[in-house]
Amino acid sequence: MSDGAEKKIGELAPPMRLMMTPGPSSIDPRVYRALAAPVVGHIDPWFKTCMDETQILMRQVFQTENRVTMPLSASGSGGIEASVLNTLEEGDEAIICVNGWFSERMYEIALRTPAKVTKVEAPYGTTVDPEDVRKAGAGKKIKIVGLAHGETSSGVITQLDPFRKVADELGALLVVDTVASLAAEPLNVDKQKLDIVFSGSQKALSAPPGMSPITVSPRVEEVLKNRKKKVQSWYFDLTTAMNYWGKDRLYHHTPPISLIYALREAMRLAMEEGLENRWARHRVNQQALIAGVEAMGLELLVKNPKERLVTVTPVMIPAGVDDVKFRNQLLDEFNIEIAGGIGPLKAKIWRLGLMGYCAQKANVLLLLAAMEKVLVDQGARVAPGAGVAAAIGNYAGAETVVAASRA
Repeated sequence: MSDGAEKKIGELAPPMRLMMTPGPSSIDPRVYRALAAPVVGHIDPWFKTCMDETQILMRQVFQTENRVTMPLSASGSGGIEASVLNTLEEGDEAIICVNGWFSERMYEIALRTPAKVTKVEAPYGTTVDPEDVRKAGAGKKIKIVGLAHGETSSGVITQLDPFRKVADELGALLVVDTVASLAAEPLNVDKQKLDIVFSGSQKALSAPPGMSPITVSPRVEEVLKNRKKKVQSWYFDLTTAMNYWGKDRLYHHTPPISLIYALREAMRLAMEEGLENRWARHRVNQQALIAGVEAMGLELLVKNPKERLVTVTPVMIPAGVDDVKFRNQLLDEFNIEIAGGIGPLKAKIWRLGLMGYCAQKANVLLLLAAMEKVLVDQGARVAPGAGVAAAIGNYAGAETVVAASRA
Protein backbone atom coordinates (compact mmCIF):
# COMPACT_ATOMS: atom_id res chain seq x y z
CA MET A 1 0.00 0.00 0.00
CA SER A 2 1.33 3.48 -0.85
CA ASP A 3 2.10 6.10 1.80
CA GLY A 4 -0.82 8.17 0.53
CA ALA A 5 -3.33 5.41 1.22
CA GLU A 6 -2.12 5.02 4.85
CA LYS A 7 -1.80 8.70 5.72
CA LYS A 8 -4.52 10.05 8.01
CA ILE A 9 -5.67 13.55 7.09
CA GLY A 10 -6.27 15.84 10.05
CA GLU A 11 -9.00 18.44 10.55
CA LEU A 12 -8.68 21.52 8.34
CA ALA A 13 -6.96 24.35 10.25
CA PRO A 14 -5.78 27.16 7.95
CA PRO A 15 -3.73 29.96 9.56
CA MET A 16 -5.32 33.41 10.03
CA ARG A 17 -3.27 35.57 7.67
CA LEU A 18 -3.37 39.31 7.21
CA MET A 19 -4.02 39.32 3.44
CA MET A 20 -2.41 42.54 2.21
CA THR A 21 -2.38 41.22 -1.33
CA PRO A 22 -4.08 42.32 -4.57
CA GLY A 23 -6.75 39.70 -3.72
CA PRO A 24 -8.06 37.73 -2.07
CA SER A 25 -8.40 40.16 0.82
CA SER A 26 -9.06 39.47 4.49
CA ILE A 27 -12.74 38.95 5.30
CA ASP A 28 -14.92 40.75 7.87
CA PRO A 29 -16.15 38.44 10.68
CA ARG A 30 -19.75 39.24 9.66
CA VAL A 31 -19.07 37.81 6.20
CA TYR A 32 -17.60 34.64 7.78
CA ARG A 33 -20.79 34.28 9.81
CA ALA A 34 -22.90 34.56 6.65
CA LEU A 35 -20.68 31.92 5.00
CA ALA A 36 -21.46 29.49 7.83
CA ALA A 37 -25.27 29.85 7.55
CA PRO A 38 -27.33 26.74 6.64
CA VAL A 39 -27.38 25.81 2.97
CA VAL A 40 -30.81 25.70 1.31
CA GLY A 41 -31.79 24.58 -2.18
CA HIS A 42 -31.16 26.92 -5.08
CA ILE A 43 -34.90 27.02 -5.95
CA ASP A 44 -36.06 27.23 -2.32
CA PRO A 45 -38.61 30.10 -1.97
CA TRP A 46 -36.51 31.61 0.84
CA PHE A 47 -33.41 31.58 -1.37
CA LYS A 48 -35.29 33.36 -4.16
CA THR A 49 -35.80 36.26 -1.74
CA CYS A 50 -32.11 36.12 -0.86
CA MET A 51 -31.31 36.35 -4.60
CA ASP A 52 -33.57 39.41 -4.97
CA GLU A 53 -31.79 41.11 -2.08
CA THR A 54 -28.39 40.21 -3.54
CA GLN A 55 -29.36 41.85 -6.85
CA ILE A 56 -30.72 44.97 -5.12
CA LEU A 57 -27.43 45.38 -3.23
CA MET A 58 -25.40 44.73 -6.38
CA ARG A 59 -27.27 47.46 -8.26
CA GLN A 60 -26.53 49.81 -5.35
CA VAL A 61 -22.80 48.96 -5.37
CA PHE A 62 -22.57 49.36 -9.17
CA GLN A 63 -24.89 52.42 -9.00
CA THR A 64 -27.14 51.16 -11.78
CA GLU A 65 -30.77 50.39 -12.59
CA ASN A 66 -29.75 47.70 -15.11
CA ARG A 67 -32.15 44.74 -15.13
CA VAL A 68 -29.35 42.31 -16.00
CA THR A 69 -27.26 42.59 -12.82
CA MET A 70 -26.18 39.36 -11.15
CA PRO A 71 -23.21 37.43 -9.76
CA LEU A 72 -21.72 34.88 -12.15
CA SER A 73 -20.60 31.63 -10.50
CA ALA A 74 -16.97 32.25 -11.48
CA SER A 75 -13.88 34.28 -10.65
CA GLY A 76 -13.25 37.69 -12.20
CA SER A 77 -11.79 35.92 -15.24
CA GLY A 78 -15.26 34.46 -15.82
CA GLY A 79 -16.51 38.03 -15.96
CA ILE A 80 -13.99 38.80 -18.70
CA GLU A 81 -15.05 35.71 -20.64
CA ALA A 82 -18.78 36.45 -20.33
CA SER A 83 -18.33 40.10 -21.39
CA VAL A 84 -16.24 39.33 -24.46
CA LEU A 85 -17.95 36.15 -25.70
CA ASN A 86 -21.46 37.57 -25.42
CA THR A 87 -20.73 40.70 -27.43
CA LEU A 88 -18.35 39.51 -30.16
CA GLU A 89 -19.22 37.35 -33.16
CA GLU A 90 -18.06 36.88 -36.73
CA GLY A 91 -17.75 40.13 -38.67
CA ASP A 92 -17.29 42.27 -35.52
CA GLU A 93 -14.24 44.36 -34.66
CA ALA A 94 -12.95 45.04 -31.16
CA ILE A 95 -10.31 47.25 -29.56
CA ILE A 96 -8.81 46.03 -26.27
CA CYS A 97 -6.68 48.42 -24.20
CA VAL A 98 -3.74 46.55 -22.65
CA ASN A 99 -1.57 47.99 -19.86
CA GLY A 100 -1.04 44.92 -17.71
CA TRP A 101 -1.51 41.20 -17.16
CA PHE A 102 -5.30 41.21 -16.76
CA SER A 103 -6.14 43.58 -19.61
CA GLU A 104 -3.88 41.30 -21.69
CA ARG A 105 -6.13 38.42 -20.57
CA MET A 106 -9.16 40.28 -21.99
CA TYR A 107 -7.27 40.57 -25.29
CA GLU A 108 -6.36 36.86 -25.23
CA ILE A 109 -9.99 35.86 -24.63
CA ALA A 110 -11.16 38.20 -27.42
CA LEU A 111 -8.71 36.48 -29.81
CA ARG A 112 -10.63 33.22 -29.25
CA THR A 113 -13.77 34.74 -30.76
CA PRO A 114 -14.26 35.00 -34.54
CA ALA A 115 -14.06 38.83 -34.31
CA LYS A 116 -11.14 40.93 -35.54
CA VAL A 117 -9.30 42.27 -32.50
CA THR A 118 -6.90 45.23 -32.25
CA LYS A 119 -4.63 45.70 -29.23
CA VAL A 120 -3.82 49.25 -28.08
CA GLU A 121 -0.97 49.10 -25.56
CA ALA A 122 0.74 51.14 -22.88
CA PRO A 123 3.69 50.07 -20.68
CA TYR A 124 2.95 48.47 -17.29
CA GLY A 125 2.61 51.27 -14.73
CA THR A 126 0.92 53.72 -17.15
CA THR A 127 -2.52 54.16 -18.74
CA VAL A 128 -3.54 53.69 -22.35
CA ASP A 129 -4.05 57.01 -24.18
CA PRO A 130 -7.68 57.39 -25.36
CA GLU A 131 -6.31 59.18 -28.43
CA ASP A 132 -4.53 55.96 -29.46
CA VAL A 133 -7.89 54.16 -29.29
CA ARG A 134 -9.50 56.87 -31.41
CA LYS A 135 -6.75 56.46 -34.05
CA ALA A 136 -6.97 52.64 -33.97
CA GLY A 137 -10.74 52.79 -34.58
CA ALA A 138 -10.77 55.53 -37.21
CA GLY A 139 -12.85 54.55 -40.24
CA LYS A 140 -13.84 51.18 -38.74
CA LYS A 141 -17.09 49.85 -37.28
CA ILE A 142 -16.01 48.92 -33.75
CA LYS A 143 -18.30 46.69 -31.68
CA ILE A 144 -16.56 46.95 -28.28
CA VAL A 145 -13.80 48.89 -26.58
CA GLY A 146 -12.53 46.88 -23.58
CA LEU A 147 -10.29 48.05 -20.74
CA ALA A 148 -9.37 47.49 -17.10
CA HIS A 149 -10.53 50.29 -14.78
CA GLY A 150 -8.04 49.06 -12.17
CA GLU A 151 -5.14 46.96 -13.52
CA THR A 152 -4.27 44.58 -10.66
CA SER A 153 -0.85 43.63 -12.03
CA SER A 154 0.57 47.15 -12.13
CA GLY A 155 -1.58 49.20 -9.73
CA VAL A 156 -2.90 51.61 -12.38
CA ILE A 157 -6.33 53.31 -12.44
CA THR A 158 -7.76 54.42 -15.79
CA GLN A 159 -10.20 57.35 -15.98
CA LEU A 160 -13.26 56.02 -17.81
CA ASP A 161 -14.98 59.18 -19.09
CA PRO A 162 -12.50 59.89 -21.95
CA PHE A 163 -12.92 56.27 -23.14
CA ARG A 164 -16.72 56.61 -23.03
CA LYS A 165 -16.35 59.65 -25.31
CA VAL A 166 -14.12 57.76 -27.76
CA ALA A 167 -16.39 54.68 -27.70
CA ASP A 168 -19.36 56.94 -28.52
CA GLU A 169 -17.46 58.41 -31.48
CA LEU A 170 -16.72 54.88 -32.72
CA GLY A 171 -20.29 53.65 -32.05
CA ALA A 172 -18.85 51.02 -29.70
CA LEU A 173 -19.94 49.39 -26.46
CA LEU A 174 -17.63 50.07 -23.51
CA VAL A 175 -16.64 46.94 -21.54
CA VAL A 176 -14.99 47.65 -18.19
CA ASP A 177 -13.09 45.33 -15.82
CA THR A 178 -13.61 46.64 -12.25
CA VAL A 179 -12.24 43.53 -10.50
CA ALA A 180 -9.67 45.57 -8.53
CA SER A 181 -11.65 48.81 -8.23
CA LEU A 182 -15.32 48.12 -7.40
CA ALA A 183 -16.28 49.52 -3.94
CA ALA A 184 -12.87 51.21 -3.57
CA GLU A 185 -12.66 53.69 -6.49
CA PRO A 186 -15.43 56.09 -7.59
CA LEU A 187 -17.68 54.35 -10.12
CA ASN A 188 -21.23 55.08 -11.27
CA VAL A 189 -22.30 52.69 -14.03
CA ASP A 190 -25.39 54.62 -15.10
CA LYS A 191 -23.99 58.16 -14.88
CA GLN A 192 -20.83 57.13 -16.73
CA LYS A 193 -22.91 55.23 -19.32
CA LEU A 194 -20.90 52.01 -19.09
CA ASP A 195 -22.25 49.10 -21.14
CA ILE A 196 -20.83 46.01 -19.44
CA VAL A 197 -19.09 46.16 -16.08
CA PHE A 198 -17.83 43.12 -14.19
CA SER A 199 -15.86 42.56 -11.00
CA GLY A 200 -14.69 39.91 -8.52
CA SER A 201 -16.03 39.10 -5.06
CA GLN A 202 -12.62 38.68 -3.38
CA LYS A 203 -11.13 42.15 -3.83
CA ALA A 204 -12.44 45.40 -2.31
CA LEU A 205 -15.81 43.80 -1.49
CA SER A 206 -13.86 41.42 0.81
CA ALA A 207 -16.02 38.36 0.13
CA PRO A 208 -14.57 34.90 -0.63
CA PRO A 209 -13.30 34.23 -4.18
CA GLY A 210 -15.63 32.52 -6.64
CA MET A 211 -18.21 35.10 -7.75
CA SER A 212 -18.07 37.69 -10.51
CA PRO A 213 -20.66 40.47 -10.18
CA ILE A 214 -21.70 41.71 -13.63
CA THR A 215 -24.10 44.35 -14.94
CA VAL A 216 -25.28 44.82 -18.52
CA SER A 217 -26.97 47.91 -19.99
CA PRO A 218 -30.32 47.75 -21.89
CA ARG A 219 -28.32 48.58 -25.04
CA VAL A 220 -26.29 45.39 -24.59
CA GLU A 221 -29.46 43.39 -23.93
CA GLU A 222 -30.60 44.45 -27.43
CA VAL A 223 -27.24 43.42 -28.91
CA LEU A 224 -27.52 39.97 -27.30
CA LYS A 225 -31.08 39.49 -28.59
CA ASN A 226 -29.92 40.31 -32.13
CA ARG A 227 -26.93 37.96 -32.31
CA LYS A 228 -26.73 35.94 -35.52
CA LYS A 229 -25.36 32.88 -33.72
CA LYS A 230 -25.54 31.53 -30.19
CA VAL A 231 -22.81 32.55 -27.75
CA GLN A 232 -19.96 30.03 -28.08
CA SER A 233 -20.02 29.35 -24.32
CA TRP A 234 -23.12 27.69 -22.89
CA TYR A 235 -22.15 28.40 -19.28
CA PHE A 236 -21.39 32.10 -19.80
CA ASP A 237 -24.32 32.88 -22.12
CA LEU A 238 -25.82 35.86 -20.27
CA THR A 239 -29.27 35.42 -21.80
CA THR A 240 -29.69 31.93 -20.32
CA ALA A 241 -27.87 32.75 -17.05
CA MET A 242 -30.28 35.66 -16.57
CA ASN A 243 -33.22 33.27 -16.91
CA TYR A 244 -32.19 31.99 -13.46
CA TRP A 245 -31.51 35.44 -11.97
CA GLY A 246 -34.54 36.99 -13.77
CA LYS A 247 -38.15 36.94 -12.59
CA ASP A 248 -38.80 33.39 -13.88
CA ARG A 249 -35.95 31.84 -11.85
CA LEU A 250 -35.53 29.07 -14.45
CA TYR A 251 -32.88 26.49 -13.55
CA HIS A 252 -29.52 27.16 -15.24
CA HIS A 253 -26.90 25.67 -12.91
CA THR A 254 -26.53 25.09 -9.17
CA PRO A 255 -24.94 28.28 -7.84
CA PRO A 256 -22.57 28.38 -4.83
CA ILE A 257 -25.26 29.13 -2.22
CA SER A 258 -22.83 29.90 0.62
CA LEU A 259 -20.76 32.26 -1.54
CA ILE A 260 -23.94 34.16 -2.42
CA TYR A 261 -24.73 34.52 1.31
CA ALA A 262 -21.23 35.90 1.85
CA LEU A 263 -21.37 38.27 -1.13
CA ARG A 264 -24.77 39.56 0.02
CA GLU A 265 -23.37 40.36 3.48
CA ALA A 266 -20.17 41.91 2.04
CA MET A 267 -22.23 44.23 -0.18
CA ARG A 268 -24.52 45.02 2.77
CA LEU A 269 -21.43 46.10 4.73
CA ALA A 270 -20.29 48.28 1.81
CA MET A 271 -23.65 50.05 1.61
CA GLU A 272 -23.84 50.38 5.41
CA GLU A 273 -20.49 52.20 5.32
CA GLY A 274 -21.56 54.27 2.29
CA LEU A 275 -19.74 54.16 -1.03
CA GLU A 276 -18.23 57.65 -0.74
CA ASN A 277 -16.97 56.92 2.78
CA ARG A 278 -15.51 53.65 1.54
CA TRP A 279 -13.75 55.33 -1.38
CA ALA A 280 -12.33 57.95 1.05
CA ARG A 281 -11.16 55.26 3.50
CA HIS A 282 -9.20 53.47 0.76
CA ARG A 283 -7.67 56.74 -0.44
CA VAL A 284 -6.59 57.91 3.05
CA ASN A 285 -5.00 54.56 3.91
CA GLN A 286 -3.16 54.36 0.60
CA GLN A 287 -1.79 57.90 1.01
CA ALA A 288 -0.39 56.93 4.41
CA LEU A 289 1.09 53.71 3.00
CA ILE A 290 2.75 55.62 0.15
CA ALA A 291 4.19 58.20 2.59
CA GLY A 292 5.59 55.31 4.65
CA VAL A 293 7.22 53.33 1.85
CA GLU A 294 8.76 56.48 0.34
CA ALA A 295 10.14 57.50 3.76
CA MET A 296 11.87 54.10 3.86
CA GLY A 297 13.60 54.95 0.57
CA LEU A 298 11.47 52.68 -1.61
CA GLU A 299 10.28 53.73 -5.07
CA LEU A 300 6.80 53.32 -6.55
CA LEU A 301 6.20 51.76 -9.96
CA VAL A 302 3.38 54.18 -10.89
CA LYS A 303 5.00 57.61 -11.09
CA ASN A 304 1.90 59.70 -11.80
CA PRO A 305 -0.14 60.06 -8.56
CA LYS A 306 -3.37 60.46 -10.59
CA GLU A 307 -2.82 57.01 -12.13
CA ARG A 308 -2.37 55.13 -8.81
CA LEU A 309 -5.04 52.53 -8.07
CA VAL A 310 -5.98 52.80 -4.36
CA THR A 311 -6.24 49.04 -3.80
CA VAL A 312 -2.83 47.94 -5.13
CA THR A 313 0.42 49.82 -4.50
CA PRO A 314 3.36 48.37 -6.47
CA VAL A 315 6.73 49.08 -4.85
CA MET A 316 10.05 48.56 -6.65
CA ILE A 317 12.22 45.88 -4.97
CA PRO A 318 15.47 47.57 -3.85
CA ALA A 319 18.80 46.24 -5.12
CA GLY A 320 20.27 43.48 -2.97
CA VAL A 321 16.94 42.40 -1.45
CA ASP A 322 15.65 38.93 -2.35
CA ASP A 323 11.97 39.07 -3.42
CA VAL A 324 10.90 35.61 -2.27
CA LYS A 325 12.93 35.67 0.97
CA PHE A 326 11.42 39.04 1.87
CA ARG A 327 7.83 37.87 1.31
CA ASN A 328 8.44 34.57 3.09
CA GLN A 329 9.86 36.33 6.17
CA LEU A 330 6.85 38.68 6.30
CA LEU A 331 4.62 35.61 6.25
CA ASP A 332 6.62 33.52 8.74
CA GLU A 333 7.39 36.26 11.24
CA PHE A 334 4.40 38.60 10.99
CA ASN A 335 1.69 36.47 9.34
CA ILE A 336 1.36 39.11 6.60
CA GLU A 337 0.95 38.07 2.98
CA ILE A 338 1.87 40.47 0.17
CA ALA A 339 2.30 39.62 -3.53
CA GLY A 340 5.19 39.73 -5.95
CA GLY A 341 5.04 40.94 -9.54
CA ILE A 342 3.64 38.89 -12.42
CA GLY A 343 4.53 38.81 -16.12
CA PRO A 344 7.28 41.30 -17.02
CA LEU A 345 7.21 42.67 -13.45
CA LYS A 346 8.09 39.32 -11.83
CA ALA A 347 10.86 39.78 -9.19
CA LYS A 348 10.80 43.57 -9.87
CA ILE A 349 7.96 44.74 -7.61
CA TRP A 350 6.01 43.92 -4.49
CA ARG A 351 2.28 44.53 -4.71
CA LEU A 352 0.88 45.82 -1.44
CA GLY A 353 -2.89 45.36 -1.23
CA LEU A 354 -5.29 47.62 0.65
CA MET A 355 -8.65 46.11 -0.20
CA GLY A 356 -11.97 46.39 1.60
CA TYR A 357 -11.67 45.08 5.16
CA CYS A 358 -7.83 45.27 4.99
CA ALA A 359 -7.75 49.03 4.33
CA GLN A 360 -7.31 50.02 8.00
CA LYS A 361 -4.82 52.25 9.79
CA ALA A 362 -3.66 49.45 12.13
CA ASN A 363 -2.83 47.21 9.16
CA VAL A 364 -0.92 49.95 7.31
CA LEU A 365 1.24 50.74 10.36
CA LEU A 366 1.87 47.05 11.08
CA LEU A 367 2.88 46.38 7.46
CA LEU A 368 5.31 49.33 7.41
CA ALA A 369 6.94 48.28 10.71
CA ALA A 370 7.22 44.66 9.53
CA MET A 371 8.69 45.71 6.16
CA GLU A 372 11.31 47.83 7.91
CA LYS A 373 12.38 44.92 10.11
CA VAL A 374 12.66 42.50 7.16
CA LEU A 375 14.51 45.05 4.99
CA VAL A 376 17.06 45.64 7.77
CA ASP A 377 17.48 41.86 8.22
CA GLN A 378 18.29 41.64 4.50
CA GLY A 379 20.95 44.33 4.75
CA ALA A 380 18.99 47.31 3.39
CA ARG A 381 19.64 50.71 4.94
CA VAL A 382 16.43 52.13 6.42
CA ALA A 383 16.13 55.07 8.82
CA PRO A 384 14.69 53.52 12.03
CA GLY A 385 10.95 54.18 12.36
CA ALA A 386 10.84 56.43 9.29
CA GLY A 387 8.05 54.58 7.51
CA VAL A 388 5.68 54.42 10.48
CA ALA A 389 6.43 58.05 11.45
CA ALA A 390 5.68 59.29 7.91
CA ALA A 391 2.43 57.34 7.79
CA ILE A 392 1.33 58.67 11.21
CA GLY A 393 2.08 62.21 10.01
CA ASN A 394 0.07 61.60 6.86
CA TYR A 395 -2.90 60.27 8.85
CA ALA A 396 -2.76 63.33 11.13
CA GLY A 397 -2.87 65.61 8.09
CA ALA A 398 -5.80 63.70 6.58
CA GLU A 399 -7.73 63.89 9.87
CA THR A 400 -7.13 67.66 10.02
CA VAL A 401 -8.54 68.06 6.50
CA VAL A 402 -11.61 65.95 7.36
CA ALA A 403 -12.19 67.93 10.61
CA ALA A 404 -11.90 71.24 8.71
CA SER A 405 -14.38 70.09 6.08
CA ARG A 406 -16.92 69.22 8.79
CA ALA A 407 -16.51 72.51 10.69
